[in-house]
Amino acid sequence: MLKEALVKKLDYEELSNCMRCGFCQPACPTFRETGYEAASPRGRIALMKAVADGVMEPDKDFVDQMNLCLGCRACEPVCPAGVSYGQLIEQTREAIEDVQQHPWWVKAVRRLAFVHLFPEQKRLQQLGRLLRFYQRSGLQKAVRKLGLLFWLPRHLREMEAIMPEASARSLADEWQAAVIPAIGERKYRVGMFSGCIMDVLFQETNRNTVRLLAEAGCEVVIVPGQVCCGALHAHSGERGIARKLARINVAVFHEANVDMIISNAGGCGAMLKEYDHLLADDAEMREQADWFAARVKDISEVLGEQMDAQKWQSLPQRITYQSSCHLRNGMKVSNEPVQLVKNIPGATYVPLFEGERCCGSAGIYNLLQPEMASGLLDEKMGHVAKTQADILVTSNPGCLLQMKAGIHRAGLDGRMEAVHLVDLLARVSPKE
Repeated sequence: MLKEALVKKLDYEELSNCMRCGFCQPACPTFRETGYEAASPRGRIALMKAVADGVMEPDKDFVDQMNLCLGCRACEPVCPAGVSYGQLIEQTREAIEDVQQHPWWVKAVRRLAFVHLFPEQKRLQQLGRLLRFYQRSGLQKAVRKLGLLFWLPRHLREMEAIMPEASARSLADEWQAAVIPAIGERKYRVGMFSGCIMDVLFQETNRNTVRLLAEAGCEVVIVPGQVCCGALHAHSGERGIARKLARINVAVFHEANVDMIISNAGGCGAMLKEYDHLLADDAEMREQADWFAARVKDISEVLGEQMDAQKWQSLPQRITYQSSCHLRNGMKVSNEPVQLVKNIPGATYVPLFEGERCCGSAGIYNLLQPEMASGLLDEKMGHVAKTQADILVTSNPGCLLQMKAGIHRAGLDGRMEAVHLVDLLARVSPKE
């Protein structure tokens, strides 16, 4: 059954583009950790092709190797043939999920998360209210003091320890108007993609994004009706749901008639930018999806062009930068965040060794593959500690949580903080 599903889902022409040169292997975190050919992009593509060609039957080892992939796409920039590996791994996982027989409780959890929670912003806000109550009522302190978290795995205890304060209101609720005027001359009309997790756990970052965009001369539209980008769904084999979410987002942003669609999360931005590929077979939405994908920009691209760093306040601290995989490899944005950090008056930028290598977050990978994620994080924090930085900056919520957990695990609390790029720029950019 899985073989037939793979033949149906896989782009065989793309699959055949792999030249087996091996340039992808040094860039692949799971290959470097294990040394196994099957744990490299080249190896996984060979497995996909072998199944599609009928040379081998897909078994549990095949499925495990596909799930071990981080989906960081570090293999794509170094591939001389330009193989779209990210699309191939998503197609493979979709085929796996079409035939996978999960235990009842796994089915229930997946359905709860992918069908009833992430696509429904109101339900996420309700969850945010519950989490906010847990954090502010004294219940969190009591749970920690009584040691009631001891039964959780280590990686979940660490996540609970660094969880940001949740918001009970959406970004739209925070502003009295759906359109925030530009400060000074209007240069662009931009649509703000608020995201699902960003809107609950990183509300301050979203507010700062709107403020900085307005200061950069952008009229900011908080587009009503937008939903989750679908990245977690696509990475987990639920591409059908991802397409439904994409159709909604394309329609509402197209109706808003914006010049650009701004993301402040690398994972979301990479997904949004590839809606044209995701909806390529949708005759009704193809043209609008092309329009949408062409307008997606990361916040750093706009601020790098439009903000005047000479007006920024001095910040005499050492700052290093951990690149978001999907921002770098998916959106092709790598220099802009670093340049913004370098432009901060008084700041000392400290390059992070292998700062482009995945931190192990990868959406929910750190929850599903904690052993591999922990190994990557421990190595990452060894490099981070050597920078002796005061601030560790990143541009994606998952990376930010992973870096906070890494700082806590490495015993660097009080000596270093992890900050989203937008929040760092908000510190040095005086309110007008």
